[in-house]
Amino acid sequence: MPEFSVVVPAYRERENVPALLRALDRALSGLDWETIIVVDDALDGTEELVRAAAQQDRRVRCLHRIGRQGLASACIEGMLASSAPYLAVMDADLQHDETLLPKLLDAARSHGADIVVASRYMPGGSTGELASDRVWISRLASTLSRVLCQGLTDPMSGFFVVRRTFLERVVRRLYGRGFKILLDMIAAARGEVSLQELPYRMRSRERGESKLGARVVAEFFMLILYHVFGRMLPGRFFLFAAVGTTGIGVHLGVLWLMFAGSGNFLVSQAVATWAAMTSNFFLNNAVTYGDQRLSGRKIVRGLLSFYAACGIGALINLALADWLFINSLPYWIAGLTGALVAALWNFFTTASFTWGGSTAGKR
Repeated sequence: MPEFSVVVPAYRERENVPALLRALDRALSGLDWETIIVVDDALDGTEELVRAAAQQDRRVRCLHRIGRQGLASACIEGMLASSAPYLAVMDADLQHDETLLPKLLDAARSHGADIVVASRYMPGGSTGELASDRVWISRLASTLSRVLCQGLTDPMSGFFVVRRTFLERVVRRLYGRGFKILLDMIAAARGEVSLQELPYRMRSRERGESKLGARVVAEFFMLILYHVFGRMLPGRFFLFAAVGTTGIGVHLGVLWLMFAGSGNFLVSQAVATWAAMTSNFFLNNAVTYGDQRLSGRKIVRGLLSFYAACGIGALINLALADWLFINSLPYWIAGLTGALVAALWNFFTTASFTWGGSTAGKR
């Protein structure tokens, strides 16, 4: 088996794959290497193109995933599918400079680093022609991520080489979701990691489209929360709770409109509750569970199960808060405890019954 595996997650990158394979062939000449293209099913024929290339070049491998999405999990599965002692991760969009790969590999070999990172923000590095708003977001995320890792100039980098022995040491502690696998690995190491950086200039994307969106931002915060809180609560729970906070605003807004128009509080409260629960369901479906999003007829079943779970959660909230208040706890402690227990009930119940009983509740 080769000494060096280059793992490339590819979702809707069909237009870039041929050029990427040619670039790797040139850049890695003389090295014992392979590339594993991890294709998340987008029905665009990327996997067919990679398989055709693999028929012509045994150094090319295709790992086709159906029913699963996400850059971090794609990278993990790709790395675990290799037996090479050194593993690289890079994007398929040609923004990463493949000519730097031999230098990253050499640094890992000669300096014994666990991870060698290609950095845009150290002297000699550059974000190239990346849009100013994207640069600002990246720098802000890098600043926030220093809660988990110190000493890196570019913890948001998606371009690096990692030693297999290090991966095996941390893989069972990874969050494994979202788009920042480098940050995930470093945080999972809990300070026991040797790092090195080399500068590179980021290129502009010529084909395809950026994957940055609300889900990417949400997954980033869930990753931080997952490692900061030491797995006491799933990182996804905090996003679920944030969506619930928006539901309070929806509830109050609808209550005000309905009561102003009808003067009937009970009817207004019922409609406001229904509106808040419906809003929470669709926001959670789009953001909190964006990687497991319900669609088609599953939406109806999911919405009904969400109503049922949250309805029971509301009863738990009222019953527990009332019991605590009767037993002499201050009203605000009683109310807060009831709300927290109900939120946990809603989260774990809907993770199991609304979004399919997958690993949602475990992450």
